[in-house]
Amino acid sequence: MSVRTEPQEPRPQKLARLLRTFAADPVAVSRALPGEFWQRHGSVKYSPAQLDEGWFEHLHGIFGAAWPCPEAERLDGLMAEIAALLSGRGLGSGRGTYGWYSDAEIFLCRAVWCTVMHTRPQVVIETGVAHGVTSRVVLEALRLNDQGHLWSIDLPHPLDHRLHADTGAAVTDECRARWSYLEGSSRQRLPALVAEVDQVDLFIHDSLHTARNTLFEMEQVAAKLSPGGVMLVDDIKSHTGFATFARRHPGYRTVVCESLDEIGMFGIAVGEGRPTT
Repeated sequence: MSVRTEPQEPRPQKLARLLRTFAADPVAVSRALPGEFWQRHGSVKYSPAQLDEGWFEHLHGIFGAAWPCPEAERLDGLMAEIAALLSGRGLGSGRGTYGWYSDAEIFLCRAVWCTVMHTRPQVVIETGVAHGVTSRVVLEALRLNDQGHLWSIDLPHPLDHRLHADTGAAVTDECRARWSYLEGSSRQRLPALVAEVDQVDLFIHDSLHTARNTLFEMEQVAAKLSPGGVMLVDDIKSHTGFATFARRHPGYRTVVCESLDEIGMFGIAVGEGRPTT
């Protein structure tokens, strides 16, 4: 996926906008600021030995899927289509193009795409939407599978209300029949949703990237994860949430992956019950 970044907004303008947002909704901003601080200033380091440079091939091995994967070219075309759609709306794609948040980068999108195509999930839950790049990737794969549904829990950017109109911009009308968008935080929405669907086949974490929130979401889903179900957890580099979950649940097979640009990391956790190949 081509990456287009937007000019950085000068700090005085950022501060002025934040103050205006605070004046309009002081409760929401006050609640959001601590998590935003820790999300941006965490400093957990993974050693090179913990990174799996062959993660993509190994993931296909876990699924018992063909390697090299024949789905790669199809995803490349989809990512180019998504980038063109966002560009046509005057939106960037890549790092820091949804406020200071980012849409999913290509390595995570590959993991999402191939997990859906090869495991054919019925129930997919994600937290965090932004422009909806991950959502679109999931939905297109579900469409090709001709089965499954995506529930997306999303709290629109709490410190920049201008971005709310761009949430889910990458999701086309043709994809929306398999999509349910739930506005609110994962603490508000996730427990009830997990109870409602009863079993989760694929979970994608891309909301507030703190240890507390990441661990909360993973534990909620783990209680209802189908045998051999998969959790894809973005931005694990700055906190201990993913590592803590792995220690608590040694039966899960976990993989630590570095993004293509080597800025971020994401984790893969495959639940017990999937046959070893």
